[in-house]
Amino acid sequence: MTATQLPSSKHEFAEVIHRLEAGGAMLPDTPENLMQIIGLYKAYAVPMDFYWRDLLYIAEHVFLNPLPFFKYFLPKEYLELHNHYAGDDADLRVWRGEATAHPELLAFINKGETFKMPKLLHHLFHDRINMEFAEACMRAMLWHRGMGGKFDPYLDSEEYKANADRAIKAYFQGNPVMLGLYKLFPDMFLEQCRQMSYYANLGLFWEVMAPVFFEMSDRYDEGTIASVPEAMNFIVNGIFAVADRPIYHHVYIRGECYEIVPKSKGFVWLYEAALPYVEAVFYRTAPFRGTKSYNAQARQVPEDQKDFHYGILYADVFPVGTAGIPPTLLMQDMLHFLPPYLVDYYSKHCRGENDMLIQLGISFQRSMYCVTSAVIQALRTALLHPLDDPDPEHLQANRDFFEMQLNRFTRSDYNIRDAARLRNIQDQDYR
Repeated sequence: MTATQLPSSKHEFAEVIHRLEAGGAMLPDTPENLMQIIGLYKAYAVPMDFYWRDLLYIAEHVFLNPLPFFKYFLPKEYLELHNHYAGDDADLRVWRGEATAHPELLAFINKGETFKMPKLLHHLFHDRINMEFAEACMRAMLWHRGMGGKFDPYLDSEEYKANADRAIKAYFQGNPVMLGLYKLFPDMFLEQCRQMSYYANLGLFWEVMAPVFFEMSDRYDEGTIASVPEAMNFIVNGIFAVADRPIYHHVYIRGECYEIVPKSKGFVWLYEAALPYVEAVFYRTAPFRGTKSYNAQARQVPEDQKDFHYGILYADVFPVGTAGIPPTLLMQDMLHFLPPYLVDYYSKHCRGENDMLIQLGISFQRSMYCVTSAVIQALRTALLHPLDDPDPEHLQANRDFFEMQLNRFTRSDYNIRDAARLRNIQDQDYR
């Protein structure tokens, strides 16, 4: 590789830098790592197929319902909604499977972990897909605003406020109490509308990622994805293939469509959804309340949002639902859909059956480091130079970029050095 024209990196993660320069990922390329990440992509994609559908249902129909008790009760219309990246009528067929809800998802909705019973009982027993996880991701994006792109600034524009105003008044038409409250507290309703726009944003983001992960699983089973770099490059190619997919927010009220964020604004998937998602959810999120003091004088959380480091790339995945915001609810969802080879793998390495949740959480962490590597390589492709560029100055620019990205895992403030799991995932015995 022409990257050898440069002297060895002096970075703390020099080995990882050199791997990225050679076209690899932050995650070492081993058969065991590949098996773990592909298995988790499959296990993630099935609940994600519910997440994106329900997020759009909430954004488009539940909207500003003050008592949304049934927002997780996905109607048949949305279970049969065609994914734009699967099925025969796809805009771009990423996955060769069906466009409607995945069969494993439908089977789980029907009987859950227990047996077939009324949907309300499944809900009350918490025997269901955990949409609370999806909403936590959405709120992380809403809270960590201003991370580039044009979608987020648009939510503060006069045009957006006018669009939202029309939808809010139409939604509460004939309800003088809610219209009166809207007149008294317009900003409160507008902020709720912004949140609904982020529901739509995340739903449209995950609508793409579910078929990407399903296709990767199928290709691994066929033997056409045989290494970690091949898995990463599949994601990179997917990022560029769907980069211009529209991001919008429409609300349907009594059969009429209200365009709160119109498609005509030209907001696109890569800059308005994918990159903000990675930044807000993989890196930042927020410490679980009760584990850190939010008192400014205690200084237990960073003063600046840009210094937050509580996402999956840093998380302690012990499933207690606390420090590092381990995706405990997602881990529970994925447990239902693990491919057999991963169940067999965990049975050999788990410290008992209850340890499987922790093991799949660690595998999920590895898989998200692979996705983050794909984002880094995609940004390098878009902004800098080919990895085999013969110009040493260009290679140095690439290296500077990679080192800048990995600096986020080396800083000593707020114990980031201790929290980052990049070092852990280099060890195959990290379990």
